[in-house]
Amino acid sequence: MIKTLSACIKEFKRDSLLAPFFVVLEVIMEVIIPFLMTKIIDNGVNNGNIKYVCCLGIFMAFIAFLSLCFGALAGKYAASASTGFCRNVRKAMFDNIQNFSFSNIDKFSTAGLVTRLTIDVTNLQNAYQMIIRMCTRAPIMLIAAMFMAFSINMELSLVYVAAIIFLSLVLGFVISRAFPAFKQVFKKYDDLNASVQENITAIRVVKAYVRENYEIDKFNSANTGLYNLFIRAENLVILNMPVMMFTMYFCILLISWLGAGKIFNAELTTGELMSMFTYIMNILMSLMMISMVFVMITMAKSSAERVAEVINEKSDLKNTLSPIMNIKDGSVEFKNVSFKYKEKSENFVLKDISFKINSGETIGIIGATGSAKSSLVNLIPRLYDVNEGEVTVGGINVKDYDLQALRNSVSMVLQKNILFSGSIKDNLRWGDKNADEEQMLKVCRLAQADSFIQSFSDKYDTFIEQGGSNVSGGQKQRLCIARALLKKPKILILDDSTSAVDTKTDSLIRKAFKEEIPDTTKIIISQRISSVQDADKIIVLNDGKIEAMGTHDELLKINEIYREIYLSQTKGGDDNEK
Repeated sequence: MIKTLSACIKEFKRDSLLAPFFVVLEVIMEVIIPFLMTKIIDNGVNNGNIKYVCCLGIFMAFIAFLSLCFGALAGKYAASASTGFCRNVRKAMFDNIQNFSFSNIDKFSTAGLVTRLTIDVTNLQNAYQMIIRMCTRAPIMLIAAMFMAFSINMELSLVYVAAIIFLSLVLGFVISRAFPAFKQVFKKYDDLNASVQENITAIRVVKAYVRENYEIDKFNSANTGLYNLFIRAENLVILNMPVMMFTMYFCILLISWLGAGKIFNAELTTGELMSMFTYIMNILMSLMMISMVFVMITMAKSSAERVAEVINEKSDLKNTLSPIMNIKDGSVEFKNVSFKYKEKSENFVLKDISFKINSGETIGIIGATGSAKSSLVNLIPRLYDVNEGEVTVGGINVKDYDLQALRNSVSMVLQKNILFSGSIKDNLRWGDKNADEEQMLKVCRLAQADSFIQSFSDKYDTFIEQGGSNVSGGQKQRLCIARALLKKPKILILDDSTSAVDTKTDSLIRKAFKEEIPDTTKIIISQRISSVQDADKIIVLNDGKIEAMGTHDELLKINEIYREIYLSQTKGGDDNEK
């Protein structure tokens, strides 16, 4: 964990070293001031030497000014180092998330990743700034003040030693109890963020079903749980301050009583006693800083573990040492493929799947919900790796291709259509960032999207809200299809991606595919028979196995499942009326 996070300091190593350097200089200046004050009282005030008082007073003011300057520089470099460090931590997390396979993404919730990128990183930033400032200042001030105090009077200084031992025991107790509580707090943050994210994403559904009160109660439950955990953790942490203040005032009273006796016996001067009071404040303030640092580190430790977990997560999918960069054609073959999402899972999602698709063919895939249709096509661009058997594209195992080259040759329009905030052009250029207007116009006509785009006042410059909330489901699907076509793929996969368009538009899209992209292999998953009945082959999936494969007419004759689906969609209504 420490090694992982240390690597994120990078170009801010200089600032991370300069901050403690100036802290050391600041501490030295602060320790000198009480020593000078002792001289002023004992040699100047007590002897009535005004010139000595003025000269040493000016020098002490200069030392105080230097302390101020060194403190300001320490603060400047500490702020630069901590913010820069956390900028790099966020970048390291985000960059690694982009390399995650689907199975890696499945390990982390979306809300959990958002919490780690925001709250956890902020905790690390605060902790890092305290480490390079207070973790330097407090020990050095403690040692320097103890040295000066012992040089004045060893017997009185033993009071400080007793105070340090007592406070160390209290601090150890607080940290041992607070850390588990803070660890639970950040898990509760994930639950809270999940509740908020789900509510905001589905706010239209919430309002449509009048479930506002239910969502409020759910949020309040998560919020109250977080509040209670924080209260439990903070109740332990707040013990630190009153114990610290009690120890401080007890030491002042004890040193005042013992010091008065020593002054009476001429074993201590008034100036030295004043310095002892200053040094006790320095010592106890240093202990307070150390306790604050430990509390912050206790909180940050949980955050650091969560952040390091994301940075250290390795993608399950990796290129071979010499990956193949060119995909010959869009032919696809599954050879005895079995697949499950989790290695430890006993049951396979796909079982012994074998079939071949020639380049340029149109393949339909149909089956009941949960029959693993999406799981099957996810293996083609290697979004997941097979557990048994192999998947080939262009006659070569997908594991032998460069991942980026493979995925650039395979366009997928997923079940859940996602558009990003920006213009329609911006969204289309996800398929090809260098596409010109003529190319965008062509693919939108193929996807039957141009007609509704032209109806917008800003045409292709129309702004799409986050998630595509200002366009209909059918419009969103057609824009996603157009975006996929812009990649000029060798394989086009439509995962139930025309479900929100009418049958006429669906038919026009398939007709355009047949005429305009005949060399592209097209794999269409659909619940509608009409969307796949003209395909060269249709695969019927049932419970992760191929139930049957053939043309529409062949399947009507040989497969009961396909025949039942066809009849329910074409003649079911008539049968019911009879």
